[in-house]
Amino acid sequence: MAHVLITTDYLAPGDDVDRMFTDRGHTTTHSSAVGARPDGELASLLAESDAALVGGDTITDEMISGAPRLAIIARSGVGYDAVDVDAAAAHGVVVTNTPGANANAVAELACMLMLMCARRAVETTAGVAQGEWPRHDTYELRGTTLGIVGFGPSARRLVELAAAFGMSVVVTTAYPDPELDVRYAELDDLLAVSDFVSLHPRATKQNVGLIGRRALSMMKPTASLINTARGSLVDEDALAAALADGTIAAAGLDVFAVEPLPQDSPLRSLPNVVMMSHLGGQTAQARVAASCAAAEDILRVLAGEAPLSPVPTA
Repeated sequence: MAHVLITTDYLAPGDDVDRMFTDRGHTTTHSSAVGARPDGELASLLAESDAALVGGDTITDEMISGAPRLAIIARSGVGYDAVDVDAAAAHGVVVTNTPGANANAVAELACMLMLMCARRAVETTAGVAQGEWPRHDTYELRGTTLGIVGFGPSARRLVELAAAFGMSVVVTTAYPDPELDVRYAELDDLLAVSDFVSLHPRATKQNVGLIGRRALSMMKPTASLINTARGSLVDEDALAAALADGTIAAAGLDVFAVEPLPQDSPLRSLPNVVMMSHLGGQTAQARVAASCAAAEDILRVLAGEAPLSPVPTA
């Protein structure tokens, strides 16, 4: 039987996912990825494991090289940029993720961030809490244009929600779907016409800083940038400058280049930024779907079967 390391912070010994392994005779070790780990701790845990169900842990080539029994790293979420996928492939370790499991949760959060930007919720709630009575000019989502960059499951769900709000949708993607009621356009066109730009591509080496000074300068001064995908997609210094000088109106951010967000980040001092703590997929429903899907792929690989959701390799 195999030993499974579980680092996802919302999973615990004896829960449904744990029993998916123990009921089949496997053993588990839970080591939640909360805060900074002692040096070498994760490497030591991986070295004794046949499989790992992980949250946001960084897993390097060195860690994988030191884990000769490791057969699979299953990410209980969509993003897998913290795992050295090429190193895993070189060592015969399968890497999987759970695409679509949190699509609705992420799309709903993107809508919330759009609404908070449009209604200037941060400024207003802060003012009321301080004894003031702000009366800001705000606007509705109805009749506005939503630009979606990347077109995976969460982006497709967002199209449905945007339609309910009465928004028109423009999409930049290499994989258009002619059956959907959206307009497809190149990124520059999308940036120029959108009232909200919502980011949904997976993180790659090629799209680091995709939204930087040039892209921000092409957006409307009344537009808002929404990022529920990956922090690496945005040049945060350029974004802070654009928000401070009025190049764009607002931003709603759930993800950052460094997490937790550093205390000295210029984004923290801006009133026109809504900031969350990477909670896009952190709903009860999405957690169940993602963790069970990740566990199922581990069980398949341990049984000598192909996983359902392997991530692409170079």
